[in-house]
Amino acid sequence: MSSDRPLPVPRTAVPLGIADPVEKARAELKAALFAIEEKANVPKRVGQATDRGVAEARLFARRNPTGAIAATVGVAATIGLAVWGAVRLIAR
Repeated sequence: MSSDRPLPVPRTAVPLGIADPVEKARAELKAALFAIEEKANVPKRVGQATDRGVAEARLFARRNPTGAIAATVGVAATIGLAVWGAVRLIAR
């Protein structure tokens, strides 16, 4: 069963069926500006990537708790060794 409602158009796309050249140019400019904003908004993109990483880590921890614990211990040991090495280099 299909509805007669048009599908929503993403902010970075130009809707089809615009006959007026001025309206089409405005729609293209608007879509281009939104696309530039999406690409240039680095904090938003970093936040989205962080959210995806956290979700994947939680899924991994649910599926493999032992592996998650081992990974956590390994990361903590690596960070500890890196800090110890940096402090040792500075103290010399």
